[in-house]
Amino acid sequence: MGRPLALEEPPHGQARRIGIAAAGLLAAGAVAAVCAFSLVLKRGGPEAPASAPPAAPAVAVRPGGDTTVAHEHQPTLLKPAANLDDEQKARFYAGKALATQPWVRAPTRTDARDGLGPLYNAHSCLTCHVKGGRGQTTKSESEPAVATLVRVSLPGKDAHGGPIPDPIYGAQIQPRSTSLAHQLADRAGAEQYRGDGPVAEADTRIRWKVQPFTYPDGASIELRAPEVVLSNLGYGDIDPHARTGLRHAPSLAGIGLLELVSQADIDARVDPDDRDGDGISGRINVVWDPEVAAMRPGRFGLKANQPSVRVQVAAAFAGDMGISSALFPEQPCTSAQPRCNEEPTGNDAEGHEISAELLDLVVFFNMSMGVPERRKPDHPLVERGREVFGQIGCESCHTPHLRTGSDPRYPHLSDQDIAPFTDLLLHDMGEGLADGREDYEATGSEWRTAPLWAVGLAQNIDAEVGFLHDGRARTLEEAVLWHGGEAASSRDGFARLNVGDRRAVLAFLRSL
Repeated sequence: MGRPLALEEPPHGQARRIGIAAAGLLAAGAVAAVCAFSLVLKRGGPEAPASAPPAAPAVAVRPGGDTTVAHEHQPTLLKPAANLDDEQKARFYAGKALATQPWVRAPTRTDARDGLGPLYNAHSCLTCHVKGGRGQTTKSESEPAVATLVRVSLPGKDAHGGPIPDPIYGAQIQPRSTSLAHQLADRAGAEQYRGDGPVAEADTRIRWKVQPFTYPDGASIELRAPEVVLSNLGYGDIDPHARTGLRHAPSLAGIGLLELVSQADIDARVDPDDRDGDGISGRINVVWDPEVAAMRPGRFGLKANQPSVRVQVAAAFAGDMGISSALFPEQPCTSAQPRCNEEPTGNDAEGHEISAELLDLVVFFNMSMGVPERRKPDHPLVERGREVFGQIGCESCHTPHLRTGSDPRYPHLSDQDIAPFTDLLLHDMGEGLADGREDYEATGSEWRTAPLWAVGLAQNIDAEVGFLHDGRARTLEEAVLWHGGEAASSRDGFARLNVGDRRAVLAFLRSL
């Protein structure tokens, strides 16, 4: 049974241990920055804005417009949009089945879903996106990272301005292999299958570093930050100049609606030179779109490095599961991995492991999940939290209201007033969250504003989910306190609040 929804933080989140560092390596400078931050808070800081804009009535309760679905006792994001007709629902559930059931090693009689790997991170989409939501984080280095993967790249840019993959390990570390030796690794006799297939690239773990944070009123909390631990490297050392960064599986809520927001509306919020002097810039990432073979604005992915839901889904099939498609036809093997290149594929007559038709079903499923309705939006604590949320400047990036345009392919997503609480722009989040790894035009410290709809259900969907780009934050409070850079003044404003107003802000977030 799911935990009952509440406006208060779950008990296990009130005295959690969290650490301080860039995503990947614990930098002494980052620890010093947090210690200095505590001192700044104790001395005071800039005053908060005087007022907050009211919630748009149309989206106060139904953030996904007509797609909004009613809350149930056992929360999940895997529900079809409320306004799908019967034919659309059939497509939704067909795509859901493809995203849920595990893909298998080729060749098999299951030729519509074979071709896993040979090197991969997970065998299905929803292995990482638990019930369509965020992935599970780890508690200690003893646990293998499943929903958190390691990106790898060399300094510089490729022909399209994107990251340069490591020549041996490619663009991300794939800790799993379809070989029987790997699949049976914990069982007696596994060694006899050592020649069955390629070895996995590495064992990926996360070492958590902890550092206390003290509020100006004397209350304290511990923050944690990750250090990447790679062991049992299967193909030799990674390039010494390589940069690594963690990427934790985010929520899939509402991504179809976000695709239909017009680029002009997003462009209108861009302010790279901070001409209005509010301390908030906001930039657009420009990325390569393999579907149209051209550069386009990015809006999906943790660094807005994907131009569309379709490209993002196809990229996940290729990088995370080793499933090729027309958009990404290559196997997840580098020239330094000959055994990987020799393995049978699940290619169809077109030379792809997932056909365009099946990929379309998975894309439709991703785009057509219903956004959950809000919980207790009229509760006095929630209303106070919404007011304070605006007063401390959070809505400068977490834009409450957007409107979708029209698309004949997706009439159920068209012309909807929505409340995603994101501007879909890149913002510099400071050294504490930086991993130093560029991605197209995004710097190592820039991240796309995460949508907040359904964030209040995250820990009811799964108690062990992680927040932020690397899963370091185990609670919403921890996530707020990690904000830096352009969001530093809002974070400082939150920390200076009295305990009642801090609880109100968190209650508001849990109502979303």
